[in-house]
Amino acid sequence: MTTLPHVTWLKAFEAAARLSSFSAAAAELGLTPAAVSQQIRLLEQHLNTRLFKRLPRGVALTDTGQAYAQPIRKSFDDMQRATTGLFGSKRKRVVRLRATISCAALVIAPQLARFQAEHPDIFVQLSTTVWASRFDEEALDIDIRYGSGDWQEAQILHLGHESAIPVCSPAYAAALGGAPSIEDLARADVVQIIGSETDWGRLADLHGLTLQVTTDWLKADSWLLALQTVAAGHGVTMVLESFAKQYLDQGLVIAPTACKLPKRRSHYLVINDRAGQREEVKAVASWLMSLYQALT
Repeated sequence: MTTLPHVTWLKAFEAAARLSSFSAAAAELGLTPAAVSQQIRLLEQHLNTRLFKRLPRGVALTDTGQAYAQPIRKSFDDMQRATTGLFGSKRKRVVRLRATISCAALVIAPQLARFQAEHPDIFVQLSTTVWASRFDEEALDIDIRYGSGDWQEAQILHLGHESAIPVCSPAYAAALGGAPSIEDLARADVVQIIGSETDWGRLADLHGLTLQVTTDWLKADSWLLALQTVAAGHGVTMVLESFAKQYLDQGLVIAPTACKLPKRRSHYLVINDRAGQREEVKAVASWLMSLYQALT
């Protein structure tokens, strides 16, 4: 009989499975992505089973990984409830928050530990989605969506207007001459983001430029994947300035030009109609609003 895996391996697996990203799991757990990857590798070796597919631009659960993730998550939830119920001075109030993978990894996860420290009685359960337009889970309290804000829920809060900027790695900029113009960037290997393919053309129109854009080099289905690709030294991409901030601050990418493109769509905080009056939901919503006010 296979012995139980080490709990730290299971914590890394649960977070990575829930967030669909080793990087986001690392930010939530206060570890490095390499440490999370190592713990999951040890778990896979212990079980003699692959739990994740390592893709060129991210990870995805295998069928076995998906089957294993649900009971592991339930086990951690049960342990959390038992511990706080029996030993906590105050029962934690749970707020279930969903966001796109890019928003969760680049905006929320890096700041979540600080919120938990300031609100020890509130437990934020963060999950991700590729594209959300409605509450399809009764247990979901808050949704962060990207779009025009025309959804059916009563409580929809605009998180601020956003702009996109071209970014690339310092090494890639150096290979383009050190201070590449927007025309130089557009002629380089462009990482397009699905759903934002017209951004380069709109940027050209806004600044009175004529750009010849490479559109067939690579397409990513999220800003996070695009950022990870260019941070590794491959190409240039146009990404939301709020999402690029962490990478810019760490020097992983640079914005070679001052050109910005105001986006027609932006992020909204959507609160489940049945949860909006709960104080813990209001606290999380207020915190998320302040996060975005600092970024936009």
